[in-house]
Amino acid sequence: METTKTQQDSTMNAEPQKEHQWLQKLVGEWTYEIEVKMGADRPTEKSTGTESVRSLGRLWILAEAQGEIPGCGEATTMMTLGYDPQKQRYVGTWIGSMMTYLWVYEGGELDEAETVLTLNSEGPAMTGNEKMAKYRDAIEFESNDRRAMTSHVLGDDGQWHHFMTANYWRKQ
Repeated sequence: METTKTQQDSTMNAEPQKEHQWLQKLVGEWTYEIEVKMGADRPTEKSTGTESVRSLGRLWILAEAQGEIPGCGEATTMMTLGYDPQKQRYVGTWIGSMMTYLWVYEGGELDEAETVLTLNSEGPAMTGNEKMAKYRDAIEFESNDRRAMTSHVLGDDGQWHHFMTANYWRKQ
């Protein structure tokens, strides 16, 4: 019984660690441009929008974006990111007003240079055949005021296929 209480106390009174501090770099107001290529035979589509990122208890970030999403029109999205010390991994979620699926990020890792956070998830395949696919998103800081997010899907051929890049600029 004592072990459970100790675990609960440490979970309920969490202090930010260096991994949580890294996430705070995302906090602020951003503009973005997205380029999406949904297939080799389809043209690249572009759109723009804004994102507002805030901190929740210095342990989580909440990123709400609004803009046009290629193929979907105007949309609002919400990303949550945090770090789970027990799993020793970054975790989070992503939802969008254009779909009913809750994307769950698990097994996220920060590279040694502490500039690229890679997040893994599973979700509906883009083929529309009700299959699930593995996805990988990478958030890379180029400077404190500029970052990019790239998205890849694992194909039936066992290769990761790039399909989206979003470039972000901090509003001044």
